[in-house]
Amino acid sequence: MPTMTLADLTGQMKHALEQARAIAKKAEDEDRDFTPEEAGQLREHMAKATEAKSQIEAAKGNDELRKTLADLGDDIALNAKTDDDGQRRTASGFELPDRQKSVGQQFTESAEYKALMATAPSGTFGQKQRVQSGLAGFKSLVTGGSDTSAGAFVVPDQLGLQVGLDAFQRPLRVRDVVTNGTTTSDTVEYVRMTSITNAAAPVAEATTSAAPTAPGGAGALVNAAGGGYKPESALAAARVTATVKTIAHWIPVTKRALSDAAQIRTLIDAFLRYGLEEELEDQMIQGDATGENFEGLGNVSGVQAQAWDTNEFTTTRKAKTKVRTVGRSIPNAYLFNPADVETMDLKQDNEGRYYFGGPSGVGTASVLWGLPVIETEAVPAGTGYVGDFRKAILWDREQATIQMTDSHLDFFVRNLVAILAEMRAAFGVVQPNAFVEIDLTA
Repeated sequence: MPTMTLADLTGQMKHALEQARAIAKKAEDEDRDFTPEEAGQLREHMAKATEAKSQIEAAKGNDELRKTLADLGDDIALNAKTDDDGQRRTASGFELPDRQKSVGQQFTESAEYKALMATAPSGTFGQKQRVQSGLAGFKSLVTGGSDTSAGAFVVPDQLGLQVGLDAFQRPLRVRDVVTNGTTTSDTVEYVRMTSITNAAAPVAEATTSAAPTAPGGAGALVNAAGGGYKPESALAAARVTATVKTIAHWIPVTKRALSDAAQIRTLIDAFLRYGLEEELEDQMIQGDATGENFEGLGNVSGVQAQAWDTNEFTTTRKAKTKVRTVGRSIPNAYLFNPADVETMDLKQDNEGRYYFGGPSGVGTASVLWGLPVIETEAVPAGTGYVGDFRKAILWDREQATIQMTDSHLDFFVRNLVAILAEMRAAFGVVQPNAFVEIDLTA
């Protein structure tokens, strides 16, 4: 293998840096995180650039190396520096995105928020301001002085507020089992499979060129001996349009409370953003397709039904079979209300022994009939779902966006600010019969 010259190594490094920059710039322009594929490509390009840099360094002095990097325009982070705002940039001014920050942290570290805070070093604001950040309720007024409001949030460690808000939150896991996609449109058209008729069968060779008989309806053959007719199958589909919906809520805060960046960051991450995701999960299951509601799984025509049969375990097992035989799909999860999970956990045999190990066992919270169990309050008590949730799709149109303004009502003269969080998404079920709604009521 021929030895690579300095020019070859320099070209190799430049190519790798340019490829890495293109990936990072695309994600930055689209205001999103790297996809797993992009992250892998970025690591690969940076590894190649670093290896070429090491070989160049071994071949010539550091002064010449620095000149070579400068000539390349410092395309990516090999010599990046952190500026006064805490943002890492290359010598050419390219801003390196930090993908490890939360939505709230990105908001409070934004240039707009810092500019607002600069006008109020002591918590007093003198002019109308608006802060908007494209980064990612309850209506009681949050104040900075009261011990029963934002004043209670002023603790030595931010963890105290986080734990307090956790008490009002539930685990959100439905997004984890459905197919997650993105869209750049306000409507999504997709094909929903409604039925399939497979009439495939062995067919004898034709014994005559004449057509003594003709195929009957629904693929059947009428007196077709010798005709060599092939059976006809059927596939029924419908074009469905899912409209992107906006989910939003806001809270009022005083400008004194606003001056505490740690408090605002935690409110955004632990309350506002969480609230959007909770409503999103409710909509995916219970949305009734009216007004601005999703068409949730519980209201999609064509979803199979499993009536109560003997007990919870028999009923849920038969529902799983329907997904496999009627829906011709591989189920990947059960969804139950926590009350129904409790009922199954407390089931005992005739000798008073718990089926799932009782207090010392793991219960049904982990697995039922070989499938993971997801507890969610989005599913009403007495009802459950099983299915191939990969055939339900959530399209993200706009992830969590945070805006802040004092222009709402008389907020300006009262030193109040409204913090608004919103997101946009659409939801659709591609194959309804791949899901079964389970009646858990005896």
